Formats: sequence, structure tokens, C-alpha cells
Amino acid sequence: MAAARVEYIAPWWVYWLHNLPHLELNLQPRSSEFNPTDSGYQQSLLFLALFVALCAALNFLFISIYLICFCCRKKEEETDTKKATSCCITWTAAASGLLCCAAVGIGFYGNSETNDGVYQLTYSLDNANHTLAGLDSLVSGTSLKMKEGLDIYLLRLNEIFATRGEYVQILRYMQQMAGSIAMELSRLPNWEGTSFNLSAIARQTSFIEYYRWLSYLFLFIVDLVICLITCLGLAKRSKCLLLTMLCFGMTTLLVSWASLALDTSSAVGTSDFCVAPDKFIMNMTQDQISSEVLHYYLYCSQSLKNPFQQALTNFQRYLTTMQIQIQSLLLYAVPIFPTAQKDLLGIQLLLNTSESNLHQITALLDCRGLHKDYLEALIGVCYDGVEGLLYLALFSILAALAFSAMVCAVPQAWKQLLARDRDYNDIDEEDPFNPQARRIAVHNPNRAQLRSFCSFSSSLGSQASLQPPTQPVSNAPVAEYMNQAALFGGNPRYENVPLIGRGSPPPTYSPSMRATYLSVNNDSANTYGSEFPA
Repeated sequence: MAAARVEYIAPWWVYWLHNLPHLELNLQPRSSEFNPTDSGYQQSLLFLALFVALCAALNFLFISIYLICFCCRKKEEETDTKKATSCCITWTAAASGLLCCAAVGIGFYGNSETNDGVYQLTYSLDNANHTLAGLDSLVSGTSLKMKEGLDIYLLRLNEIFATRGEYVQILRYMQQMAGSIAMELSRLPNWEGTSFNLSAIARQTSFIEYYRWLSYLFLFIVDLVICLITCLGLAKRSKCLLLTMLCFGMTTLLVSWASLALDTSSAVGTSDFCVAPDKFIMNMTQDQISSEVLHYYLYCSQSLKNPFQQALTNFQRYLTTMQIQIQSLLLYAVPIFPTAQKDLLGIQLLLNTSESNLHQITALLDCRGLHKDYLEALIGVCYDGVEGLLYLALFSILAALAFSAMVCAVPQAWKQLLARDRDYNDIDEEDPFNPQARRIAVHNPNRAQLRSFCSFSSSLGSQASLQPPTQPVSNAPVAEYMNQAALFGGNPRYENVPLIGRGSPPPTYSPSMRATYLSVNNDSANTYGSEFPA
């Protein structure tokens, strides 16, 4: 194929996809030759999609088994295990987010490449359609002028030259030449059906590609939104967000596998076409276009002869002969019949227009223009199109991995949130380090002070029996007296009295005052221990 076609060589990834095993649904091997109308070939492409569907089923089965095992597993109470699980959830969420972003980036590139390839295909089809439509218009217009337009002039000239037989004979000869030109033009192929088919293919392809591109763009946005909201739910520790994104993540995982099945089948089928496109086109158009003409345009080699060259040469010869006859009539007949000049000039203008049309028809019938459009269409489909499908398949695989990890991490995060709420409920609400108590103190200060006072009063009686009797101030050492006086702001009534025995509620709690309270109690205990030995 490379020797026959120097301008087009299929890329390596096309051959790689073409060499994938093609199996029918009954697991019988099938030829990889592109034939979309054959049921066996359709089954081979469907088998690839079903294989991807089987992988998706295994993926969902693994996730289901993991969730079942997770629900049936015993509760973990160790702090180290909880910390390790929390760290694992964090790293899993981060890795899933990065993998999802990378997948979306690859998907954007693949979607753009596929769109560029399809756009190049439709653009080439439109160019070929314009060329063929122009050919039909020129051929039909020239034939009409040579039949009807020339007959009008010749009819009037026959009346003028009725007395001169030699002039009438020239007019009859020109009429025969015009008929020969029309016959030669009728030998040219009629491209109306081919032009209509190309136009329909281009419109249908553009319509499908637009919605395909838009669907993938919507899928990319949804993937990013789900990934970001899931990470936000983990950061905010929101159960509602996690549960919602778990459902959306499962749906997106299913859509990713479906996209992978579609991209794989499309890439393999397109690669089968790109390996031998000439053979498929010749088989599909053998009833509409002759093999000689089709071979000329598909290969466009210098060694190939133009199949329309003979008709175009005869057309040029007949036009030249008619122009010579008109020149002779203008030279010899106009001096005798001045009224014939207008009709003869009209025939000359018609012949000049026909010659200009002949040059345009010759240029449009040349293989280089249509062959260029054909090669550009092949390059767009087989290079950009197939490459973009491969990148989209890679996007689907990475997205499936990312959302699988994310779905497995959400139940762990849910369990961590439940365990954290249970631990908060188990802590005494009078504990100043309890976040629930802090929230109560912020929103209802009177209630918080009352609870603190009641707790303090109830504990006062139990602690009073444990305290040693308070000594008078005079028995305390001078240094201890000065230290306690400086510590309690110089108030003489509470110089040697501990905070626990004052009978009044403490001030608003703060960490600094708690540290001061502990140091004072330690000093008092040391003092009593030194003066009242056990």
C-alpha cells in the first residue's frame, strides 16, 4: 500500500487497533476488513463494547464487595487506627482529585482532536461537493448553450444567407459541430448523485459531531464539579454533601464506562477503514462510478491517463473549427450581408464562453483537486480523529479509576464523621473542652454560668471534707504571705484561702486562669503538708 500511495500512510496506532482480535458474539474469529454492512463485522465491534461492559461489571462488583465488607467489619476503637484511617481518607481524596483533574485535561485534548479531525473531514467533503456541483453546472450550461442558444442564431442566419448556398452549408456544418460537442459533454460523468451523497454525509456528520462534542464537554464539567464538591464535603465534614456526591459518583462512573465502550468500538472501526480506505470506497461506489474514473481520482498518479482526455480534446477541436468558420463568415459574408454581423458576433461570443467553460471543466476534472480533498479527509479522520478517540478512551479509564477510589473513600469518611459525633456526645457537657459546651456558652451565657455554678456548688461539699483546716494568717510565713498577696491582688480576705473554699462561683473560664488555679492549689498543698504533717 505504501508503494501505491506515497502521500498517505496510516499511522502506527491505526495498525495497532486494526490488529486487535475481531471476534463475533459466538467467539468465532472474524476478518478485520472494514465492512459496516456485514452482520459479522458489526458483531465484532459489539463484542469489544461488551468486553468493556464486562470490565465495568467487575468494577461495580469489586465496589459492592468492598462496601459489604466495610459494613460488616467490626468497629475500630483504637486511636492509632482511627488516625491512620483518617490519613488514608485524606490521601485517597487528594489522589482522586488530582487523577480526576488529569483525566479531564486529557479528555479536553482528545475531544478537541476528534472535533478537529471531523471538521477537516466535513470541510473536505464540502470542497469536493462544491467541485462536483461546479462541474455539473458547467457541463449542463455549456450543453444548453450549444443546443438552444446556437440554434437561435443559426436559424436567423439561414434566413439571411438563403440566397448563398455555400454560406448555408457552413451554417449546417457548424450545427453538426455543436451536436458533436453536446455528445462529447454527455460522455462526461454525471456527478449530481455523488454530490448529493457527499452533501448528506457532511451534514449528518456535522450534526452528530456537534452533539458528541457538547456531550463530552458537559461530562467533563460534571466530573470536575463532583470531584470538587466531594473534596469540599470531606473538608467541611458534611454528611449531606458526601451522600449526594456518592450517588452522583456512581452515576458518573457508569457513564465513564459507557463512554469507554463507545470510544473503543469507534476507534477500532475507524482504524479498520483507515488501513485500506481505497478498497472500501471502490466497493461501495462500483455501481455509481466506473472503476477507471474512481481509480484515477483515488491514486492520481502521473502514470495514469485522464479518462476524460479524449472527450475534452474533441471538445477543443470542435470549438476551434467553429471559430474558424465564424471568422471566415465575418470576413467574407458581412460585407455582402451587413445584417448578419450581429448574429455572427453573438455566435462568436458564445463560442468564446464555451471555450472558457472548457478550460474550467478541464481544471475541475483534473485529479489533483479532488485527490487533495480526499487525502485531507483521510488525514483528518485517521490521524486527528483516531488519536482523539484514544485520548478520550484514556480519559474514561482514568475517570473510572478516580471515581472508584472516591466512592470507596466516602464510606470511610462517613464512618469517621459518625464516630466523631458519638465521641462528642459521650463527653460530659460540663467539660470546658467539649465543643458542645463551648457552643452553649457562646449562644446562652446565662445558662452556661448557671450550669458552671451548680456544678461548682455540688462539688464544694465533697471537697471541703478533704481540705485541712485553714490556719490563721499569722501562722503563715512572711515570704508565703507576700507571694500569695501578690498573686491575689493584695486582697487581705483571701490571702491564704484556696479558690475551692471561697463559696463563690469562679470567674469566666480561660486556659490562663486554669493554669493559675492549678499552681495555687499546688502551693497550698505544699504549705499545708509542711505545717501539718500526716
